[in-house]
Amino acid sequence: MRKIGIIGGSGLDDPDILQNPRDVEVHTPWGQPNSTLRTGEIAGREVAILARHGRAHTTPPTQVNYRANIWALKLAGCSHILATTAVGSLRREIERGHLVVLDQFIDFTRRRDLSFHDRFEPHAPVHTPMAEPFDATLRARLCEACDALGYPHHKRGTVVTIEGPRFSTRAESNMFRMWGADVINMSVATECSLAAEAGIPYAAVAMSTDYDCWKTDEPPVTWDEILHIFRQNADRVTSVLCSAIAAM
Repeated sequence: MRKIGIIGGSGLDDPDILQNPRDVEVHTPWGQPNSTLRTGEIAGREVAILARHGRAHTTPPTQVNYRANIWALKLAGCSHILATTAVGSLRREIERGHLVVLDQFIDFTRRRDLSFHDRFEPHAPVHTPMAEPFDATLRARLCEACDALGYPHHKRGTVVTIEGPRFSTRAESNMFRMWGADVINMSVATECSLAAEAGIPYAAVAMSTDYDCWKTDEPPVTWDEILHIFRQNADRVTSVLCSAIAAM
């Protein structure tokens, strides 16, 4: 039976979501993951949930131990990873509360560990293909769940991942729009590329919480605004994950 890894945050370690929940410590060659794994079952499927920034959201984006997080799920036996993330919208049609099933990323980070290979074995370099970074089958399950639940969503979207923790300048926000990015966040590109290198199919459902700062007819994004919109719609993300997992 497949075991599904879930990477996310608020609400996802709610004991009402998991049947038979228990915490599991995992040690990796890259140190400790950012949270203890919480394992259990959803719709009869084994799952392991990891809080990307720690359960109290204490780890800034650049300091997240992405390598340990992905490897911990691999060591726990996860064959697939589903992730959730809050994003800023770079498109007028992606409104607050809309879900986006991501299909491409642009990596605008500068200080991350982007590979499990700090060195190559002699004559054996490792270069991971990344043309289609998000797994098509997992993406289809997420899209089907959004359709079945009737939630406003977008079946494709390019996310630009920035270093953080600061938000973009207006010039940067407009640049990302010109590049073709649809949404913006501080985590997914790093996580997705490492999952691909580790050989674990990965897909992410993003929730739009704001319009970054490119829209001049309203105030720029704040952390309080992100939390407000995310908490209003967190049940949607959880429902989509549970529905997608039930179909796997």
